[in-house]
Amino acid sequence: MSNDRVRVRGLSIYRPIIYGNTAEVMTPEERASSQFPDHTHRWTVAVRSAASSPDSKQVGGADDISYFIKRVTFKLHDTYAVPNRNVDKPPFEVTETGWGEFEVQIRINFVQESGEKAVTFYHHLKLHPWAAVGSGDPEIPAPEVAAKAGPVHSWQYDEVVFNDPFQSFLNVLTQHPPTPLPKLKRRPIPFHIANPASISDTKEDGTPEFCVAMIEDEAKRLEDGRKLVVAEAEKWRTILIEKEKELEALKAQVETS
Repeated sequence: MSNDRVRVRGLSIYRPIIYGNTAEVMTPEERASSQFPDHTHRWTVAVRSAASSPDSKQVGGADDISYFIKRVTFKLHDTYAVPNRNVDKPPFEVTETGWGEFEVQIRINFVQESGEKAVTFYHHLKLHPWAAVGSGDPEIPAPEVAAKAGPVHSWQYDEVVFNDPFQSFLNVLTQHPPTPLPKLKRRPIPFHIANPASISDTKEDGTPEFCVAMIEDEAKRLEDGRKLVVAEAEKWRTILIEKEKELEALKAQVETS
């Protein structure tokens, strides 16, 4: 057997990717000229490298990921003509119009040299910039307000991990190192109209970007959540112990009466 087809045991290597969508409100003129005048939004669902090009208004996509991804299949809602969309070359994305949100199944097939099975992700297509009203409950804003807020972004960061890769595939991966994420945010994260102060007359300042600092932020949120769960569990454990003591005391009273 060729050494290239021998797995490198005990080694793991990963590639950061993002998957998700961006969406914009269609103008009245676009809707009037569309084949489907009831469609309200134009959206793009995609799989990209996690890093963004510094001068690009696109989320992610700084790297060509076709050296390890062969095909991406997007399964759209069944109401779309040909709901299964196979994309065999970059950019791995599908652009459509529509009026409703739904779950998109994203299946990634890797190049044959990898010897890896396909992986599947699920993404809820997001069209609306949900806004908090006085009571704190979210509501869908009016189209003209949503249009002013700019594109809606919904992206998930993930890492595709290759365990015990073939030597030949490992060589390919090491020849294409991913662009490092910036340590700090270079672009603002769009809050849309959930934060009215973020609404601008220009839509160019609302493109988010993944960065290393997000890892620390997410770790803090997870730790805060863990502490909250532990505190809540301890509270109810104390209540349970008190109730059990009350129950035992009542049983004792019944037995002695």
